[in-house]
Amino acid sequence: MEQTRLAPPRPRVRPAWFVATVSEVRPETPTAVRLVLDVPGWPGSEAGSHLDLRLTAPDGYQATRSYSIASSEPGGTIVLAVDELPDGEVSPFLVRELRAGDQIEVHGPLGSFFLWRPGQSQRPVQLIAGGSGVVPLYAMAASHAAASDPVPFRLLYSVRTPEDIYFRHELLELSDGSFAMDLVYTRRAPAGWQEPVGRLTESTVAARTLPPEDRPRIFVCGSTGFVEAVAPWLVKLGHAPQDILTERFGGL
Repeated sequence: MEQTRLAPPRPRVRPAWFVATVSEVRPETPTAVRLVLDVPGWPGSEAGSHLDLRLTAPDGYQATRSYSIASSEPGGTIVLAVDELPDGEVSPFLVRELRAGDQIEVHGPLGSFFLWRPGQSQRPVQLIAGGSGVVPLYAMAASHAAASDPVPFRLLYSVRTPEDIYFRHELLELSDGSFAMDLVYTRRAPAGWQEPVGRLTESTVAARTLPPEDRPRIFVCGSTGFVEAVAPWLVKLGHAPQDILTERFGGL
């Protein structure tokens, strides 16, 4: 029988609107930027949380979009990674126009379902990400490392090319005895890569994730098509549906 070491319960935080000042903007991938926001009064967020980000035009028009949070530390700093969608209304501005010193509004923290908490369980964790879907999963891996939580963590990460890896250096630094990352390149792999290049398949998921007999808790995040393909494969492989948590995104 599983023995669970419950962490002290974290007080529930009521979501609120905050004014955020951009402290850093830097390239993350060829189509995405990393945003570091200074948010006075921000209560912190748990790994896997998201927020709503609101832009207001000079004429008063407002647009709001949801983004996963890449950080989970307490205090007044938020890290986001935003991918530009060419037909989007918000992401092109965030990627191309936003500068350090600019102010935006954020509402959160949001989410109570797609979360990982240190000390919550001794069961291993399997993370499966497609593209920018790695953002909340990176927050989980970073929280796992910061807490020195001993449960095994494994990430299967599908990306187009080596340049499209989000948080590449941070993820490599996390790789140790309790965290491992497996990459799948769908369009181009680095020189000397021994694995096939192409879309993630059921056989790849079977070969490069924790087996059902280990009873992992599984977090899957990516585009709607990615999640709708991966989740049924996991069930077919023998994982219990209640052990598979999913989060998906579409074009906004």
